[in-house]
Amino acid sequence: MLVNRYFGSKEGLFAEVVEASMADRTVLTDDPATLARDVAAALVRRTAPHAEGLDPFLLMLRSAPNPRAAKILRAGIENHVEAHLLDLAPELRGTDRAAMVLSVVAGFWLMRTVIGSTALDGADERTLARTLEQLFALLMRPG
Repeated sequence: MLVNRYFGSKEGLFAEVVEASMADRTVLTDDPATLARDVAAALVRRTAPHAEGLDPFLLMLRSAPNPRAAKILRAGIENHVEAHLLDLAPELRGTDRAAMVLSVVAGFWLMRTVIGSTALDGADERTLARTLEQLFALLMRPG
């Protein structure tokens, strides 16, 4: 009854959780000039074997199979993460590249922390960060 009273429904509660978790900056920074480098470095650091878990990613992974939850997650990602990325890199607006950047982030996180890719776990972190930076720079470049 409390859930219905304060959030209207379980979906309303889930939407509030998504809003709260997506509002925190986990890998996107605020400097457009160093965005590719900063995102790459943060992603490698935040997915290291002993790093603190990334709650928004766990929320996404566990809830996405439910179509209603996926719709709420999509809105949270678009309203917070993608919107912030587009503010920092307006040249991505109207393209599919912002979604590609976020897909690389999510895929790298999944492969390194959930799947436990031996290649990613065993790789030198500076090399991983450099490779990711090059990929992000390519996806974020104007044109």
